[in-house]
Amino acid sequence: MAERITSAFARAADEERPAFVAYTVAGFPSPDLTVDVLLELERGGVDLIELGIPFTDPLADGSTIQEAHIVALENKTDINTCLAIVSKAREFGLQVPVLFMGYYNPIMQYGEADLVQKCARTGVDGYLVVDLPPEEAHSFRSLCASSGLSYIPLITPTTSETRIKYLVQTADSFIYVVSRAGVTGARKSLDAKLSHRLSQIKKYTDLPLAVGFGVNTHEHFKNVGSMADGVVIGSQFITVMRDTEPSKAPEAVRLYAEEVSGRSINSTTRTSPLPKHNLLKYEEEKEHQLLLPDRFGEFGGQYIPEALYGCVAELEKAYVECKNDPVFWEDFRSFYSYMGRPSPMHFADRLTEKCGGAKIYLKREDLCHTGSHKLSNAVGQALLAKRLGKSRIIAETGAGQHGVATATICAKLGLKCIIYMGSEDIRRQALNVLRIRMLGGEVISVKTDSCTLKDAINAAMRDFVTNIETTYYLVGSAIGCHPFPTMVCDFQCVIGRETKDQMVALTGRLPEAVVACVGAGSSSLGMFHPFIEDKEVRLIGAEAAGDGIDTDKHSATVSVGTPGVLHGAKTYLLQDKNGQIMETHSISAGLDYPGVGPEHAWLRSTGRAEYFGVTDAQALEGFRDLAQLEGIIPALEPAHAIYQAAQVASSMDSDQQIVICISGRGDKDVNIVAEMLPKIGPQISWDLRFEADPTESAL
Repeated sequence: MAERITSAFARAADEERPAFVAYTVAGFPSPDLTVDVLLELERGGVDLIELGIPFTDPLADGSTIQEAHIVALENKTDINTCLAIVSKAREFGLQVPVLFMGYYNPIMQYGEADLVQKCARTGVDGYLVVDLPPEEAHSFRSLCASSGLSYIPLITPTTSETRIKYLVQTADSFIYVVSRAGVTGARKSLDAKLSHRLSQIKKYTDLPLAVGFGVNTHEHFKNVGSMADGVVIGSQFITVMRDTEPSKAPEAVRLYAEEVSGRSINSTTRTSPLPKHNLLKYEEEKEHQLLLPDRFGEFGGQYIPEALYGCVAELEKAYVECKNDPVFWEDFRSFYSYMGRPSPMHFADRLTEKCGGAKIYLKREDLCHTGSHKLSNAVGQALLAKRLGKSRIIAETGAGQHGVATATICAKLGLKCIIYMGSEDIRRQALNVLRIRMLGGEVISVKTDSCTLKDAINAAMRDFVTNIETTYYLVGSAIGCHPFPTMVCDFQCVIGRETKDQMVALTGRLPEAVVACVGAGSSSLGMFHPFIEDKEVRLIGAEAAGDGIDTDKHSATVSVGTPGVLHGAKTYLLQDKNGQIMETHSISAGLDYPGVGPEHAWLRSTGRAEYFGVTDAQALEGFRDLAQLEGIIPALEPAHAIYQAAQVASSMDSDQQIVICISGRGDKDVNIVAEMLPKIGPQISWDLRFEADPTESAL
């Protein structure tokens, strides 16, 4: 309980030494060995243990801890396993406080109230939830307080003084102070500004401060311990266990704990007492007031590590200023000729004839510069980055089109460009990788987990956390924490606004339906959002059903996903019952994502938009139809929309109209189609294999 944590720090203070806080991952190297690891940590002099709940996407952690999460998940470690580990360790005599540390989605899926009650009974003393800042934790903090459990806030090098005043108000036992910018992991040196930061915090609280991130030697321990009430070590414990025979891991962590703390050489006490600080009197700080709505119904929010909080607040402020500044939009529109805007709209007469129903129109985003809709968002955010004074741009990409668009505008504006891309997507989209590099961008291959878009986002976010002062993360779709979904949608709404104007000009009225593909959802939101209040217009999304939504190889998040939290927002996710993110599959790299933008989640929950799963084979049918009937080779992403639009159009009357967003061109996907046709071609009677020369056989 919170009292046990407070007592641990008080006991260390009485002994004139820093409290020793150790982090380990439950289930690493195995669940049974974790019990022994906890007991040996206590024997090695550890005063408090943070027990990591494994998660598929620990985006604030470095590679060492991420690999431990992967092993733990392979060992079938879930929250019930974590509870059982603590319970068993308590039965064997474990006395030190234990905190659960992890990410919010597994907690959300388990149920906050149920988990807190079980933790109180089991002997868990509190929580440190990396992506649950106090603003998103009202109910969780209340439940913890009612059960006597502690909720631990984090303060990072980027946390402002105003926010420090607010965060210390939310603490009840101690405060975790991140020693330096970045993700978890051992470092050769400590931040020279740490002492100043601790003094700054101590002006507003007399609670203990425990410092973590980067501590891994006895010298580090002594230096940090001379300034702080507690010292946190995590990654090095994982490394010690990783480099040791599993059965000897418990003993190895005890020996390392004794060595790093100085216990093995009887050198644990401070050479001088901690400096005393006079508390300043100040009015209680209120939580940060957002400038724009951060939610779409229940979806959205800012489920982010504390290290990102100040940067995201700065971004929102800058965007609101830009949003209300006519000069910014004039600057944005000045790039229309560069982008190829407005993109054309035209009647697809032969596709209409084949479907035998509504008239089908094509919104030709594939004719924009770089070959897709992506440049509109890239230009808008790049201009915003320049206003913020950021010269280093990072981005994630799946199909490569956002990477190409980002590299394009970075070349135009003279900005450094780094693109994160899953190694599987690099293989599938080699042409776009080459285009990015030709434009001067650097492509970094991400080789973790599924090696696709989700993992590229994780890697980009780790970079963002580490290099926050110089870097702008140019998010490619309407995903992530507020204000990214709103910003991306605003920049892409040009698609829907142009569609409205063009359809009225061509036909004198709005269409009965608009159709777009949905992965994470930027092109579809760009099309849908301007039509939301036009209730007579159906909004139809086509997402990747892969081998079928009744299989485990698809990306149909909106159709079969459930609410959860990933990459900073609450939305629909493809996840298991424990909140672990599932691997996805699609023939199209751009739709291969286990989540969806939070506005799409809201559109689904309210029924304003309709979503349909389109299989790989059906997408190839749409691809073939547009190529052979209209002479347009589309990207595989909009091929899903083409198929679904054809189904909808065939059930409509001939005097009705439907518009398909052709969000990208198909150059990048020709090799994928050739690769997949031997498998899928027979299902749709499409064979492009070379035959003998027909002129010879005729002789």
